[in-house]
Amino acid sequence: MSQKPIFVATHPRACSTAFERVFMTRHSTLQCVHEPFGDAYYFGPERLAERYESDPQARKESGYSESTYRTIFDRIAKENSEASGTRAFIKDMAQYWIPPNTKPSTVAPSLSNYRRGVGTDTNQLSPTQTIDKDGPPYPYSTRGEPNNPTVIPADLLATYHFTFLIRHPRNSIPSYYRCTIPPLDKLTGFYNFRPDEAGYEELRRLFDYLRSEGQIGPKLAGQSEEANGSANATNGKAAGVEICVIDADDLLDNPSGMIEAFCKTTGIKWEPEMLVWNTDKDQEIAKEAFEKWKGFHEDALDSTELRARTHKKAPKSDEQLFAEWTEKYGKEGAEVIRDTVAANVEHYEYLKQFAIKV
Repeated sequence: MSQKPIFVATHPRACSTAFERVFMTRHSTLQCVHEPFGDAYYFGPERLAERYESDPQARKESGYSESTYRTIFDRIAKENSEASGTRAFIKDMAQYWIPPNTKPSTVAPSLSNYRRGVGTDTNQLSPTQTIDKDGPPYPYSTRGEPNNPTVIPADLLATYHFTFLIRHPRNSIPSYYRCTIPPLDKLTGFYNFRPDEAGYEELRRLFDYLRSEGQIGPKLAGQSEEANGSANATNGKAAGVEICVIDADDLLDNPSGMIEAFCKTTGIKWEPEMLVWNTDKDQEIAKEAFEKWKGFHEDALDSTELRARTHKKAPKSDEQLFAEWTEKYGKEGAEVIRDTVAANVEHYEYLKQFAIKV
């Protein structure tokens, strides 16, 4: 069983913070790291996102304007080494590693000399490249790796045990839109909705790349059979860890069954009490972790447990959904949500076929 650091790759508004809170309760065995790579993606000298490109003051005030991909990996390694006997558990957005709008990827300058064998701690590397040019830092003046859609070297990706969390875009996109308009925008600092931040396409590209490299698959978690097309997907490379995709709706309908299945495939000890976080220590850990992304995690922060829904969500027609969105966000907002959902359903349904069934 793999004992590599666990990386839960997801997209915005996938109920991922509620999922993460389950594993935050395992203080003595897991070292949870909450969404670290947004620091570099939005604010740092290697930033990929365009959201704050014309707002240097916001980047500076974030406190992360000097964060690079290397400093974040180093911080994770340092925190994990200091938490003796624990296994790192990172939850973050796949898009934070991938240039938006299908731009070609090259390796982040701070990681351009990473080599396998050094370990996750990159402090042993020679001095990093620096970005010295006018305008946005991307594209970098570095080389890409064959088929790698990320700015992270393949050798470094190989040091992690990847799992995936998804949610239907008809639920996640309206939730994200809500975080970018009043009154929440004053908390989040996101003052406009960007369809290129939906995150589904990037999550699918990372998933497919890890399959093609043999880092995940061909076996599906909780099943005896292999994923469709697995023989070709791994290119004859050694089998990786089981493919583990959790669908948020399945999680909300059956929390204990889905968490137990996740624990089994990742080598985490399953304990039913993981689903409850009602102690002062639990709340203190979560409050500190969620501080930097205000406005996005209040529901998860105010919760005390992960309980099964009493009633499954009844499916609604496209017309019903559009009417609801129009009532909440106006016709223009509803149209943006509708179009963004439509653009991402294909990627969700593709990943859904690999989801754990219990």
